[in-house]
Amino acid sequence: MTKMRYLTFLLLSCLSLLGNSAEKPNILFIAVDDLRPELGCYGSPIAVTPHLDALASDGLLFNRAYCQQAICRPSRASLLTGARPETTGLFHNYVSLRELQPDIVTLPQHFIAGGYETVYCGKIFHDGDTDEGVSWSRDPVKWIKGLKPPGGTFRLPENQRIQAEDREAMIAKYGEAAKRGLASGPAYEKADVPDTAYIDGYNTAKAIATLKQLVADNNKPFFLAMGYKLPHLNWCAPAKYWDLYDPADIPMASETEAPTDGAAMGLHASFELRTRAGIPKSGPLGAELSRTLKHAYLASTSYVDSQIGKLIAALEEAGIRDNTIIVVWGDHGWHLGDMGVWGKATNYEIATRVPLMIWTPTMKTRGAKTDALVELVDIYPTLCELVGLSKPEHLEGHSFALLLDDPNQTWKKAAFSQYPNPALREWAANPLSPAMRETWFGPLIGEVESRIKSQMGERWDRELFEQHLTGFTMRTDRYRLVLWKDRRDMDADPLFVELFDHETDPRETRNVAADHLELVQQLIAQHTAGWEAAK
Repeated sequence: MTKMRYLTFLLLSCLSLLGNSAEKPNILFIAVDDLRPELGCYGSPIAVTPHLDALASDGLLFNRAYCQQAICRPSRASLLTGARPETTGLFHNYVSLRELQPDIVTLPQHFIAGGYETVYCGKIFHDGDTDEGVSWSRDPVKWIKGLKPPGGTFRLPENQRIQAEDREAMIAKYGEAAKRGLASGPAYEKADVPDTAYIDGYNTAKAIATLKQLVADNNKPFFLAMGYKLPHLNWCAPAKYWDLYDPADIPMASETEAPTDGAAMGLHASFELRTRAGIPKSGPLGAELSRTLKHAYLASTSYVDSQIGKLIAALEEAGIRDNTIIVVWGDHGWHLGDMGVWGKATNYEIATRVPLMIWTPTMKTRGAKTDALVELVDIYPTLCELVGLSKPEHLEGHSFALLLDDPNQTWKKAAFSQYPNPALREWAANPLSPAMRETWFGPLIGEVESRIKSQMGERWDRELFEQHLTGFTMRTDRYRLVLWKDRRDMDADPLFVELFDHETDPRETRNVAADHLELVQQLIAQHTAGWEAAK
């Protein structure tokens, strides 16, 4: 949409809303970083998440929601613009949305045009891509009386020292490349501190104070976005959330090997985790450390759940819960030793499937779960429909508003995700830098390359596999198809195909593409038809 057309649209929207903007529902828009569906309401036997469970028990929970790319910036850009990665052009974390899409209309920007006040706390867009002055109509509360903003990641002096020493050593050796995560300190921390001592607790306090300001002003409906950084690494949470779990009771990943006959480029070497102090730079993590890491992830998740509970309680205390739509989403999943890796950044179910739940004052079905295939790119048109705003022409998602009243109806035929070669990319999905090959990752990269060369034979080409190879994945009701393609020639046959049958193999342990050649061709044709044909 051109700037002139959007200005005209904005003017017409504002005129149509005069006199009735106060009747529109508010939006509480909650984002959680790196959260897989490891929640009680999703059937986790261990996760302590009473507040999200309560929200799901009175709203609608989506069992099969998927991100468009399992990495922060591209995923969030797709959700917040309603456009898929091939349209936004964002495939890694080191390019900004406005650099590639200066005129695209974001979700909160569109709500401003619809008569809303929009404001955020925490992480909504990816860090460094916050779209100040365009997507947000006001600033949040800047400080909380009696609370000191947290300084840095860690509260324990020993961990602060480790991080500082690591950073100094890495910068001395690798220069600017070290600032891209080579020295991040320990992977976790358990400290006996109040919730507000870490950034998510502090930002929740800011969001609650901002909510009170919005209610006091009472001149416009609001779109309040709160973004939680946990359970993204580093997993630092107050001790009381760690104490919710007995480590001996924590179930570990049941499938810890790569899929049989799977793509050698389909998995990475857990680069993001291995940058942390105390994590082995090669080889297995070991049973004890793996259990501690999952404990840390669960503690972080429970900490975030508690903060969300406080935020929803503040809505109730303000007397506006019954006129507020609440949506909670995660930007992608996370492997916790599943398939033998730790992190996001794959095309498999564990990385692309996300938690998603919504509560509205007027929904007819409550406490239900739906197996409808939905995507994060669908949230933008859904919220437009729920509040009565028209939908911008550029949207590439499909509103799931009808599911709130009938969650079992026939829905989308497929959900689509993609990821550039995880095995030969850094953890932010950018191509490998020369400095990365000089670090302790050099041998790991060599091992991965060796596996790919062995599988691909004469088709191996370094430039292709590092710069241009992308896995495009489609999740249907029964199958996951992954097509590994050269983005320079999308009409060419894929270099490798993966097919997983969720009816017989929900954990995607075996690629059965070679056993179902006719089915593969049918699914490739469906993938080629694209998202529009799947509606």
